[in-house]
Amino acid sequence: MPRQSVFDMKLSKVYPLLVKKAERKGRTREEVDRVTAWLTGYDMEALDLDVTYREFFDRAPAMNPRASLIKGSVCGIKVEEIEDPLMQKIRWLDKLVDELAKGKPMEKILR
Repeated sequence: MPRQSVFDMKLSKVYPLLVKKAERKGRTREEVDRVTAWLTGYDMEALDLDVTYREFFDRAPAMNPRASLIKGSVCGIKVEEIEDPLMQKIRWLDKLVDELAKGKPMEKILR
């Protein structure tokens, strides 16, 4: 069976994994929702999870203009050096959740 691209995975499959990563380190779903809303502009309570990750980012109401301030590595890749705009957005969200899981204060995460 061919591997599914992260772009084509359903948000309903990926988002719970982000929440679980944060919760394992004592953070909450509400905090994951907050950083996601900050990044994308979504109203998290009204979010349709039955979309692909690509659609989630393509339809984002308002990507935060300060997202370019997100720096650092995710899986050994510097997010600021990622050339594919969609992959960079995905890694930005990963980085925000990583920072949550590492205990970084919310005011620093939201830059």
